[in-house]
Amino acid sequence: MNVGHILTVARTDLKQLIGARDFWLPMMFLGGLFFVIVPLVLLSSITAIGDVDAVAQISQTLEMLPATAQENVRGNSDAGRAGYVLAVYLFGPVAVVVPLTISTAVGAASIVGERERGTGEFLAHSPADVRAIYLGKLLASLLPGYATTIVGFGIYSLIVNVIVGPDVGGWFFPTSEWWVLMLWVIPPFLALALSVVLRLSARVKSTAAAQQASGLVSIPLIMVAYSQSTGALFGAARASVVIGGLAWALAVVGLWRGMKAVSRSRLLGVADGI
Repeated sequence: MNVGHILTVARTDLKQLIGARDFWLPMMFLGGLFFVIVPLVLLSSITAIGDVDAVAQISQTLEMLPATAQENVRGNSDAGRAGYVLAVYLFGPVAVVVPLTISTAVGAASIVGERERGTGEFLAHSPADVRAIYLGKLLASLLPGYATTIVGFGIYSLIVNVIVGPDVGGWFFPTSEWWVLMLWVIPPFLALALSVVLRLSARVKSTAAAQQASGLVSIPLIMVAYSQSTGALFGAARASVVIGGLAWALAVVGLWRGMKAVSRSRLLGVADGI
């Protein structure tokens, strides 16, 4: 397999994305909304401004949790404990939603988009073999979502430490759960989702159909992310490691099988079912 061909396919797609303002402007707004605006407003309302009603409701909820879950919550005041729970556990699944949304949107249009733009024939007759084309498309779909998440995660960490840190004894974020989530859980989740989305993109007749189907792919993965966050709250830290390991195994199988879905006849739009 020629690595140069893989990088050429990925670089070409990324250049097209960078030039498509109608794509990356909404994606930047999405990342900014979930990683900056919503956390900033909620955490400031609870800790800095002192939203008494919200703090009281969250404190009552925390008192209903088992003792093992309450021991994982830091903070010497109701506002601090409420801010800690929101920062560490509530927004964790968002770190999965954002890259999934961006990467699946790119992946859904990657192959069927070539046919719609009339460039599929050029790609089909290029020196790159179908595996290089597939992996190049995968790389070009994965990088925008993961890069957005890494940048958003850095900004989010700064916001959390500045706003919540004083109430819980100093800078505390990222916690170990978040490092596992960012480095061990999210990458295979993206690869697993894209293994399905790229197969759909190779088989459907339009980008709209691929994007609708990719939305269904994201839903179960988001549910798993919320399960992982809940498990971390109740002290099941190993759950994240196990979930990540399963996701890596499924992603490898999914990518291996998905590679077979891309063929020169599908790029040309002459395969059966297209």
